[in-house]
Amino acid sequence: MAIILTEDIKTVEDLVNDPRGLLKQARRNGRPVVIAEGGKPAVVMLKAERYEWLVHLVNLNKLLNEGVGDVLAGRVKPAEQVFKELGLGRKKKKVSR
Repeated sequence: MAIILTEDIKTVEDLVNDPRGLLKQARRNGRPVVIAEGGKPAVVMLKAERYEWLVHLVNLNKLLNEGVGDVLAGRVKPAEQVFKELGLGRKKKKVSR
């Protein structure tokens, strides 16, 4: 998600003068619109779908980091043991003669 500095950074005055225009811009090009106050970024406007996707990615990253931590700390079991505990172990086939 790239930001084009000359187009996507707006001032609080831009927001006050043309709020609908900024909403249309964010919806149209899919890029976030950064609202700056006092020359510094203050808030970001972006499409709700993009925000939901970012939240999803943050949550997924958290789960992956927890998993990596478990592996590094040795809190793991062999897959066969887990499958057995879940009742998903390999079933022996009956051999008919």
